[in-house]
Amino acid sequence: MITFLRQMFEKNSDKDALVWQRQIYKYGSLLESLEYWSSHLTDSNIATNQIIALDADFSPNALALMLALIDRRCIIVPLSNTVASKKEEFYRIAQVEQIISFDDKDNVKIISIVQNNQSLSNPLIHKLKVLNDPGLILFSSGSTGKSKAALHDFVPLLDKFKTPRKTLKTLTFLLFDHIGGINTIFYTLANGGCAVTLKDRSPEAVCTAIQDYKVELLPTSPTFINLMLLSEAWKRFDLSSLKLVTYGTEVMPAATLERFHRLFPNIKLQQTYGLSEIGILSSKSRNPDSLWLKIGGTGIEYRIVDRILQIKTPSAMLGYLNAPSPFTDDGWFDTGDEVETDGEYIRILGRTSEIINVGGEKVWPAEVENVLLTMQGVEDAAVTGRANPITGQMVQARVKLNTNESLSDFRKRMRQFCKDKLPPYKIPQQVILEDEGFHGNRFKKIRR
Repeated sequence: MITFLRQMFEKNSDKDALVWQRQIYKYGSLLESLEYWSSHLTDSNIATNQIIALDADFSPNALALMLALIDRRCIIVPLSNTVASKKEEFYRIAQVEQIISFDDKDNVKIISIVQNNQSLSNPLIHKLKVLNDPGLILFSSGSTGKSKAALHDFVPLLDKFKTPRKTLKTLTFLLFDHIGGINTIFYTLANGGCAVTLKDRSPEAVCTAIQDYKVELLPTSPTFINLMLLSEAWKRFDLSSLKLVTYGTEVMPAATLERFHRLFPNIKLQQTYGLSEIGILSSKSRNPDSLWLKIGGTGIEYRIVDRILQIKTPSAMLGYLNAPSPFTDDGWFDTGDEVETDGEYIRILGRTSEIINVGGEKVWPAEVENVLLTMQGVEDAAVTGRANPITGQMVQARVKLNTNESLSDFRKRMRQFCKDKLPPYKIPQQVILEDEGFHGNRFKKIRR
């Protein structure tokens, strides 16, 4: 199942594979750990097709164990500390049979059997076990509702990594239980690169790691890019090794995109597109400073139905374990993303679930936020709809300032600033000033 990775580890045995807790691990060391775990699992009570919760991070031992579990055709549920309060719920939904976690020294801390009182397995899990393929269960962040559990067949997810790509030293900014984090680590290891791990994801810590380990690739989010620019931490570090910054997970504010290119003209900024349900797709921006992109890749198709993006890809999940199917009757995944098209290029406007309806007129939160972020003194903004007895909804903005303005003064300045940039119905009618930014521990904007 992972023969191509074993071959890469053997070929690059003397090369750096991983930086964890400021210690460097070679590919040869990872291979030894992989063989240890492969043998250990055979001698233990972890059987083929078992559902294993892997409570870990990108540590060398945890990565080797994950690969051994894939080879043993287990179904893996990666979990990070950011979902600590939800773990018991996730164990139940995923029908976890065993939990494996690691301490700060990368030693196995707990291996415990979880009692599963459900008499019948979820039919999707049963289907995967019949296929005798390894699986992956990823939980959504639940920022707009209950977390959904997406069940993947690991085989098509891994297939794309068999095609050789660039060898890069990469920062593992995206988390262990995030589709972007999974994509990052497999891309890096499959191409003989070096993954530099992080315990702290503050702008200061990220810039430190880039400088100290000559990082070339930073996969991240628009929210973090904005935070890094605002912090000005980049002024205190040598970031000259950085060649590429990829971003996805949410709509990029045009103001943030423009400022990044102005400050870092030699760093390529590339938009990606991916979801927990379909994996990360190949993409190409029309221009480095453009929000228009092409998506594709081997076996990937897309279509636009009523302005909503639908995708068909071999790496799509089998389905949700705890929610209705999002697939159309003819097998297309409905992303819920409304898009504009320009020839072969598309531009993501946002999720239909976030649309604000003001008297029948659509308002996209990202559009209003982008205008607010160009105002002097505005560090962050989050826009949502609020009930209005006349228009149905009105636009509400929560704003973080770095000025000492009163709410009244800011509202007057905001209305004056927006009047020639937004139609009246898009200008926030209610404004709330807050002291903190509007993102979670996955560095994705939280509007609700």
